[in-house]
Amino acid sequence: MPQHAQNTPVCRDCDGFSTAAITTGTRHRDGTRATLRVDCPACKGTGHIVPVLALAQGRR
Repeated sequence: MPQHAQNTPVCRDCDGFSTAAITTGTRHRDGTRATLRVDCPACKGTGHIVPVLALAQGRR
């Protein structure tokens, strides 16, 4: 039988890829690159968004 997929809304700004690793151009002593981890500011690193309808109902 087919399985039903969850209907989780994906962040439109990052398309679900909420964290990016950015290289700084420098290297550590062992030769590996120094990187920075940056989260999506819209979804705060979760990859999903809360539907607007749920936000509107919660404020009442």
